[in-house]
Amino acid sequence: MEIILVLYFSILIGIGVAASKNVNNISDYYVGGKKLNYWIAALSARATGESGWLLLGVTGMGAVMGISAFWIVLGEVIGVFFSWHFMAEKFKKLTDDYKSITVPDFLHSHFSSKTNTIRIIAATALSAFVVIYVSAQIDITGKAFESFLGYNYYFGILIGFGIVVAYIFSGGFLAVAWSDLFQGSMMFLALLVLPITAYIQLPKSITFLKGLKDIDPALVNIWGDGGFTFMNFLSVIGLLSIGIGFLGSPQVYVRFIAIKNTQEIKKGKIIAVIYTFVSSSCAVMIGMIGRFMFTTNNQNPEIVLGPAGENVLYLLLLEIMPTIVVGIYIAALLSAVMSTVDSLLVVASSAVTRDFYQKIVNPLIDQKTLIILSKKITLGLALFALFVAISVSIISPDRTIFWFVIFGWSGIAATFCPVIILSIFWNDFDENGAIASMITGFLSVPIFKFLVPKLENIGIYFEKIDVLLPSVILAISAGYFTTIIKRK
Repeated sequence: MEIILVLYFSILIGIGVAASKNVNNISDYYVGGKKLNYWIAALSARATGESGWLLLGVTGMGAVMGISAFWIVLGEVIGVFFSWHFMAEKFKKLTDDYKSITVPDFLHSHFSSKTNTIRIIAATALSAFVVIYVSAQIDITGKAFESFLGYNYYFGILIGFGIVVAYIFSGGFLAVAWSDLFQGSMMFLALLVLPITAYIQLPKSITFLKGLKDIDPALVNIWGDGGFTFMNFLSVIGLLSIGIGFLGSPQVYVRFIAIKNTQEIKKGKIIAVIYTFVSSSCAVMIGMIGRFMFTTNNQNPEIVLGPAGENVLYLLLLEIMPTIVVGIYIAALLSAVMSTVDSLLVVASSAVTRDFYQKIVNPLIDQKTLIILSKKITLGLALFALFVAISVSIISPDRTIFWFVIFGWSGIAATFCPVIILSIFWNDFDENGAIASMITGFLSVPIFKFLVPKLENIGIYFEKIDVLLPSVILAISAGYFTTIIKRK
């Protein structure tokens, strides 16, 4: 298995070196010179949007929840479709008109800002939640090496960390996009093959759904344990809301800035939606098949499959696949992680380097020096994320991958998605509204995560619906009402 991983890491480093030869200026480094075709843009966007969360978190949810985990799939598909069909072309045209190469660039130009306030807020918010999101992905890497190979957790996170930083350092966004094409394809095939292979090997003495029902009737109820109840309905809304993050998160929308033209977006839409549906559905099916194979009636699945069912992928691989194939799947898991980490680090680095330093501190800095500074900032953010990941592993040993990732995802989404949505669809939306929206979204996520659930009587309802939807609603409301008030 180690040989496969060495080969995999060598390919990534090679991609980084090859990409570096095409980096001549800051636009090349951050958006690949705006020359991406639809295949690379779509697969890169989807690989970034899914992450290791899909292979460990969603498979685990499939094992624990059964078919009700398909609400996650529906939420993602709706979010991806809406983003590519209704928003991407509009956003692309605007960013081309403004000559934007970052999301804060777009916001500053869109509102004809006379100050740097919106750049500072955007760069600060992006950097903060990117560090959290990246730390969650680093955590996944450590768990993967620990579970799959028996390596020390901390050794695992250092290996993953080092490889990602190495190829980003070399080729910037172009290395990210090319590597994501490779990694996204690898992840897709891995997710597609495993449930089909496993299902074929299931015993024919009992049907799959009947077997799940015998283990726990809740596994075959689309509403979960207890059927349709108000609390289950809130949980479903929370799962569907995960898809909101595709409606403006910078690590996804930078692909729309980088793609060649709007015609490529129309082609990429089909690939993005199909990829999302197939990969997410397969992840849920992996979890359900694992639950069928490894647990019995009324048995706590976490005893067998680990916290939140996160070990189900590994156990299923060991059960049905030869050793060499297990190595390939480890590489696929790392692909899922790294395809997200690389994008996030480049986006956060661009926010700090271009939107803060170049635009505010030193506008006269030359391109070569700016690229060198970008690499240093990338390394600094990566090291900080590594520190956060290690700290969280010590402070919260019982953490689950699914909710760790969702917190970081929600923070980025609640800060940027409302602003992007309002900017694209509402001509009267102004800078004051944008600032109010971003600050509200940024602050709402930790408030709804840590404080609101503790409130007597109402806390339990917000805990079920989770943080993203209420945070986005508040952020949109803040942006709307601030704009209306200022106009009056």
